[in-house]
Amino acid sequence: MTAVELELRTPYMKAEVIDGIGWMTFNNPERRNAMKMEMNEAIAEILASFHADDHVRVVVMQGAGDKAFVSGADISEFETHRSTPEGRQRFDAVAAAAGRAFASLDKPLIAKIRGFCMGGGLATALQADIRISADDGQFGIPAARLGLGYGFSGIHKLIGLIGPAMTNEVLMTARRFSAEEAFAMGLINRVVPAVDLDAAVVELASQIAANAPLTVKAAKAAVGEAVKDPERRDLDRIAVMVETCFNSEDYIEGRRAFMEKRQAEFKGR
Repeated sequence: MTAVELELRTPYMKAEVIDGIGWMTFNNPERRNAMKMEMNEAIAEILASFHADDHVRVVVMQGAGDKAFVSGADISEFETHRSTPEGRQRFDAVAAAAGRAFASLDKPLIAKIRGFCMGGGLATALQADIRISADDGQFGIPAARLGLGYGFSGIHKLIGLIGPAMTNEVLMTARRFSAEEAFAMGLINRVVPAVDLDAAVVELASQIAANAPLTVKAAKAAVGEAVKDPERRDLDRIAVMVETCFNSEDYIEGRRAFMEKRQAEFKGR
């Protein structure tokens, strides 16, 4: 096992690459990984690095410790960063940059969830392509109990996953939902016992990392276009990506490996 750790400007985030998997960790366990503004700033830096690194085949994001994925925004910073129009503008700009980094990442993103996944933490988890939760996961958006406005983009994404009726219940009640409830409504892909979470996520990430990178990227891009409004879809881009797969060395390797009954060794080209 080889590990390469990224040097970051904040201690509240960690990032490393291990055997083709990029790990991004929200490292504020004393506050249940509540999201500080500097953590959002680091997200853009980390994801840009993973995006550009050909050794990274798949990305996993997780919270430090066993109490939370991300419990939400760090409310202790609201007075400093979100109490004035100027402060909110700066805060929103940092959050938007993190959002663009998530949107630009062309590699599969898995959210590994323990404990609290609330508010901004749930919004962060919704950026993932696949969400795996331990059975102690707790989900919710408490904006209605805090007097916060919740942006349209987050609501739109939530509706796409769980439908308008369940979105209404999540937002209007502001209550916590168990991992089992989250799975039943389609918010997460899978629930596993907490003791099995690490192994389950590594197994899933390793399966993805072993597949042909160009094919995986094309699949992720196609799903991304499919959930857009029809008039906004770039189907020509998808067609080019599919054709690139057929013209790749990996397509030749995949066929040979199948005929020779061996594991393919894909290079991403």
